[in-house]
Amino acid sequence: MKLVLFDCDGTLVDSAGLIHEVMARTFEDFGLARVSLDATKGIIGLTLDIAIARLMHQPHVDDRALAMTAHYKKIYGGVRAEMDFREPLFPGIKALIATLSARDAVILGAVTGKSRRGLDQICASHGYEKTFFVSRTADDCPSKPHPAMVTECCSQVGIDPKDTIVVGDAIYDMQMAKSAGAAAIGVSWGYASVSELIKAGADHIAHVPRDILDWMETYHG
Repeated sequence: MKLVLFDCDGTLVDSAGLIHEVMARTFEDFGLARVSLDATKGIIGLTLDIAIARLMHQPHVDDRALAMTAHYKKIYGGVRAEMDFREPLFPGIKALIATLSARDAVILGAVTGKSRRGLDQICASHGYEKTFFVSRTADDCPSKPHPAMVTECCSQVGIDPKDTIVVGDAIYDMQMAKSAGAAAIGVSWGYASVSELIKAGADHIAHVPRDILDWMETYHG
């Protein structure tokens, strides 16, 4: 039995445009310069308060970062509706999830820096409300790369980390997986470079979703 844990933003769905617009407006609303798209992509995967602090080049989350976090959450739904963002699945993801869901020896899960509400919205948008048997979000665990999201999912389903595969597009996903003792697959279609993913500990790089299935045929934990 294998547990496959998917990151969400940049791995399953292309959400950078929406996240960036909400983040840029949040910075503007607090009298700060709009952040660049590249800067936003660099923090996707982190818990929101830590992400905002990093964008302000602060080592710790302070009161302003917390206030901006609350504001981001407040305006997110309105921006999502206004901009008609739907966070589409990346090409090939639908077929990958369908194939893995049909395998009796595979349990699917999600580990994301999004809120629980944010993950639920994504799942509802794509008909995945019952796809991920186990999940952890920013509301449940410390921010990536802390291993808790992985280890708690493993404990819940009774599968050892060595029989677990984390699929993600960020260095934080790779670091989290390795800290937990799980395998790490980096995806090249997300927001970090291949070299960054390899440096962060990726065991394999998938260039298309089908590569994940091919690699799993040879993976024995």
